[in-house]
Amino acid sequence: MSTATTTPAAASQAPAGLSLTSGQLPRRIEPMLLVAALVVVAGIQLVLSAFNVATWLIFSALLYLVAIGVASSIAENRRKATDRVIRGLVTAAFVLAVAPLISTLWTVVSKGMGVLSLDFITQVGGSAFDAETLEVVATPGALQAIVGTLIITGIAALISVPIGVLAAVYLVEYAQPKNPLRRTITFLVDVMTGIPSIVAGLFAFSLFALIVGPKAFSGFSASIALCVLMIPIVIRSTEEMLRLVPADLREASFALGVPRSTTIIKVVLRTAASGIITGIVLAVARVVGETAPIFIAASFTDNFNANPFQDPMQTLPVMAYTAYSFPGQDIDASQAQAWGAALLLVILVVIFNLIARIVAKIFAPKAR
Repeated sequence: MSTATTTPAAASQAPAGLSLTSGQLPRRIEPMLLVAALVVVAGIQLVLSAFNVATWLIFSALLYLVAIGVASSIAENRRKATDRVIRGLVTAAFVLAVAPLISTLWTVVSKGMGVLSLDFITQVGGSAFDAETLEVVATPGALQAIVGTLIITGIAALISVPIGVLAAVYLVEYAQPKNPLRRTITFLVDVMTGIPSIVAGLFAFSLFALIVGPKAFSGFSASIALCVLMIPIVIRSTEEMLRLVPADLREASFALGVPRSTTIIKVVLRTAASGIITGIVLAVARVVGETAPIFIAASFTDNFNANPFQDPMQTLPVMAYTAYSFPGQDIDASQAQAWGAALLLVILVVIFNLIARIVAKIFAPKAR
């Protein structure tokens, strides 16, 4: 009895004209080609005396993509060449998306750090007349804007969060898919999500003008304007988090005889608490930087006002806008105050995002 044996040489033979292996470019070819493209384009622009950073980066990226595609096609194969080109395009898109963010942060930090200090945070800014020099002296300070921002945003959150969460619970847990009221609420939420912020400010100012008269500037009016922007965000984020809760948890609770309301509070909301709280904090961070609705509804002032129901109130975004757009006699001081307010606003948004991350980690379902 004989058995057929296959030698390794015979097993490794491939049909004529079919190559199972291909060449490989050096590992450092990509950064080398990128540096070469940057140098070549910069040299051409310097020769033409038309150097520009934006065009330099764009043409360098295009030259690099062409070079890596041609080199990979020659040394490797078409499949790897396509992969390298697509990877380069994705990397270029990422850099293009991140570059404005980094540029904005760098500009705000570099110009705002010069004025940011403990006195700037703890004292009220404004203008005062110096009797000795007979000049109007600008005093940098953002206390009135910080207090106004926290009060207006806090009132908006106290109003928007219960309404948004309860509306989302109704849409997910109670309303049937074909319920006309559910369809109407969903449509209105979609419309309110895309409403311009200035329209919300005009609505709030018009509403309070009908109630208290033409001089309806107040922090509470600005809070109502922010509620119009915040409620749809809270509804949409809470609704998505509630839909992620498995139906098995609800059915198991119902099987034990637990009422629907108790199941929603003890099971559904507790399971989705991490995502709901994160969405709420991000919604607050979204509206804390609004300028147009607060400028229309609460106006602006250099005086310290902690009463949200009377007189205009200052906030950080409005302070940055007014100090830069309507500077006082000392233009440099006004612009420095604007950049300081902008930096404080960025720090406040970063704090809100860090709180969202911490809360999401604390309230996330624990897995054994």
